[in-house]
Amino acid sequence: MPDASEEERRTALRSVNRDLLEFTKEELAHTYPGGILVIADLGLWNGRRPAFREIPSGRLEECFVPGRDTEDIRWYLDRKGDLRCEDVHHDGTNRYLYRAWKEGAGGARKDRLRERICEGMASRADVERLTESVGEDIGRVYGWTFPERQREYAR
Repeated sequence: MPDASEEERRTALRSVNRDLLEFTKEELAHTYPGGILVIADLGLWNGRRPAFREIPSGRLEECFVPGRDTEDIRWYLDRKGDLRCEDVHHDGTNRYLYRAWKEGAGGARKDRLRERICEGMASRADVERLTESVGEDIGRVYGWTFPERQREYAR
């Protein structure tokens, strides 16, 4: 697009990115029966706050929905195979970790984890006790492995 204006190039790029996102969502059609827990570190105008939300349908593609005020967003898998997101908006950056509830995770135990998340007291061990990585399934689709997770299993 050598003759296009800067705005026309940006519009075209946004369109391509939207199309790629829709294609990716189709490739990653997977459902977790217990739902998905989204652990958030929110960047608000008055500071950072821990929070959570849930995706009760358990549909993986619902993890890839930009926020209403999103200016820039990036989803990625970390070295442990966890799906994460950085969502930039006018007040700051929200960071999300997506985990599927494990089969058999009971109501009271889930409630306690939710409380610990909101208190900012949930440890990695707390989270792993009741949830599992959704990134493992994404990695299988694309043939990726996660060195950090493999080291943990070897111990």
